[in-house]
Amino acid sequence: MKSINPVNGEVLKNYEHHSIEGALKIVNSVDKSWQSWKNSSFDHRSRLMMNLASLLRSKRDELARLITLEMGKIISESRSEVEKCAWVCEFYAENAESFLSNEPIATDYPDSYVSFRPLGVVLAVMPWNFPFWQVFRCAAPTLMAGNTMVLKHAGNVSGCSLAIEDLFREAGFPDNAFRSILIPGSEMEPIVAHPAIRAVTLTGSTPAGKSLASLAGKYLKKSVLELGGSDPYIILEDADLDKAVRLCVTSRLLNAGQSCIAAKRFIVVDQVYDVFCEKFRNAMDESRFGDPFDESVTMGPLARTDLRDELHGQVLRSVEMGAVLSLGGIIPAAKGAFYPATVLENVSPGMPAYSEELFGPVAAIIKARNEKEAVEIANDTEFGLGAAVFTRNLEKGRLLAEDLMDAGCCFVNDFVRSDPRLPFGGIAESGYGRELSSFGIREFVNIKTVVVNNP
Repeated sequence: MKSINPVNGEVLKNYEHHSIEGALKIVNSVDKSWQSWKNSSFDHRSRLMMNLASLLRSKRDELARLITLEMGKIISESRSEVEKCAWVCEFYAENAESFLSNEPIATDYPDSYVSFRPLGVVLAVMPWNFPFWQVFRCAAPTLMAGNTMVLKHAGNVSGCSLAIEDLFREAGFPDNAFRSILIPGSEMEPIVAHPAIRAVTLTGSTPAGKSLASLAGKYLKKSVLELGGSDPYIILEDADLDKAVRLCVTSRLLNAGQSCIAAKRFIVVDQVYDVFCEKFRNAMDESRFGDPFDESVTMGPLARTDLRDELHGQVLRSVEMGAVLSLGGIIPAAKGAFYPATVLENVSPGMPAYSEELFGPVAAIIKARNEKEAVEIANDTEFGLGAAVFTRNLEKGRLLAEDLMDAGCCFVNDFVRSDPRLPFGGIAESGYGRELSSFGIREFVNIKTVVVNNP
């Protein structure tokens, strides 16, 4: 497995991947660790999780540098990612016990209640785009619930994967409470099939999710999937256009557009379409890509050149089908996986920019005749992760977000983002199950009915 710097294509490090036998040995070790970890107190788990949060903050700059080297995001975003990981550790350290406390249920029996008990070893299959955050947002609740975890990370961020394992160990967790396995995705079946693996969670593409879900189903393992998205942002006639443009551009260019919940399709009603397009185009044009360690740069490269080339192909095919390329869309001559901020206007059904996920800094702007058609276009997708609407009419915004837009996360007058306090996940081709909040920690526990009758 190679870790390659996406700025210049140079190999950072070669990692020898585990054999199947070696990976299964690790799973056995993690299962053995669970036998004692499941009986640890919430106080003990919480102390270790707070240690982990402190470690993340004390090593923030070192870890951020590793993230930027391996996948290319600008250094300020890498620092923020590490900080967010510390936050989710603190959140579950402070709240896990209350989230998992017994819930009394009134029945005909003298005593009946629901108990939440750990399941065992959870397998996490994680992507490269947020190499620390994606792991910690599932690992923190999983470990606090009394489970242990095996991580299979993306091969191009193997350094991050091993660094996370070291952090858990340094924070005082048992040596095998959290372990990384370095194996190709094609070798996952024997890992999923292992009797100690009680559940699997994956964040990644929809095809990858379907593949893992089929294995989980085959071996009857609980699964949670957070997959792709083509998030629609509706801009209504009464929206504050300056605010809408600022937030939409921020969402579209965060992490060089490599985010499942980034704004991707901008659906603008006819009355403000031209004005929005001009403001949006100008704002996108202010972005500057380059060396992600340069603090003045606003966007780094994409994680790999093959991903950049795939994105460029989607742009070219959309233009061939009639989309107007009003900004960007040209691969830079410089080394690396760079791609400029790109705007496609007059996007319509049938184009890749309309129906496919654009995993990079490319915005698709779609005109709608009115609010009703805007909602129809927003819902005309196989995905269902995030969505947003911009309007000064808060009741209308609430109606669209709560009742009319089909997605797992709907925001009014802001861009979609994850927050440890709020459940996160999608519907349809964007997956199922929830992460974060009380809902996330209850995904991988045994929701056990306990009834006590008189003798």
